[in-house]
Amino acid sequence: MQQPTIQELFNDMNNLHVVVVGDVMLDNYWWGHVERISPEAPVPIVSIDKRESRLGGAANVALNCKALGAKVTLASVIGNDAAGTTLVELAHAAGVDTTLLIPSALRPTTTKTRVMSKSQQMLRLDEETTEELYLTEEHDFIDKVLKYLQLVKPQILIFEDYNKGVLKENVIQKITAHCLELGIVTAVDPKKKNFLSYKHVTVFKPNLKEVREGLHVALDTVDEAQLGQVHQTLQKTLQHQITFITLSEKGVFYADGQDVHIIPSHIRNIADVSGAGDTVIATAAIIYTLTKNVLLMAEIANLAGGLVCEEVGVVAIDKQKLMHESLQLFA
Repeated sequence: MQQPTIQELFNDMNNLHVVVVGDVMLDNYWWGHVERISPEAPVPIVSIDKRESRLGGAANVALNCKALGAKVTLASVIGNDAAGTTLVELAHAAGVDTTLLIPSALRPTTTKTRVMSKSQQMLRLDEETTEELYLTEEHDFIDKVLKYLQLVKPQILIFEDYNKGVLKENVIQKITAHCLELGIVTAVDPKKKNFLSYKHVTVFKPNLKEVREGLHVALDTVDEAQLGQVHQTLQKTLQHQITFITLSEKGVFYADGQDVHIIPSHIRNIADVSGAGDTVIATAAIIYTLTKNVLLMAEIANLAGGLVCEEVGVVAIDKQKLMHESLQLFA
């Protein structure tokens, strides 16, 4: 296919529709200050000054897709609770379609509450279940997602797995099979539990830790030869098209059956690596769908991951900054 210019590529992002399927979370931040130690126990007393809620997990992938200009639909099972209501409201405010956010009375909305004093995290409180969807929830969720895909026919579907129970094997298989029938590009950010369940996807994007855990390999040497063998091992089970592995400070690796290559990271002032994987999977899926160019996908996704690491906290990609750096890279 004829390759668009960088300017055309970034303009074309606005014409895409992405469905993000997976484990959504509500990230709460309680900001305060510490002036004394509790008389009841040797712990600091945090006087809360303000509270903030943000979209996390698969919802942060959706935010990144939205930031790149795509239309985005978020698909998950959330609790029929106050946290679920807040999550839906935040998604609406961000312009993300919540048609496929299905409330359930059988599980809570995954919530991470961080108690912060200045830039220091004092405590984290987690409210969640990691149990897989019950059959009633599973069948309803699969049915609604498949009908939506059939009716709307988005160009991309991204699986974002945090091992919280939404992406059980049958959910993965049914949705992937339907995407194959409809010609929808599928990309996955896997975790350990379902690592080898994502058969026949387009782009399989683990990080190095997930590769080691998922394949039970040491990978002491991170080079193209070793990672090429990882791709071959994955291919035997997954029969996917592209392996795309993030290597932290070493950059990214890709293999597609023809080319095997490591792209080094760019020099950055790293402030926070949180959420970088969400940015990378969103960018990679969108670039590949528009160009079918694996090298271009890897280069621009590598830039995107680095850019968000320069910001404190989990933030979505700045499209204009990414376009500017892409234009410089390919000038």
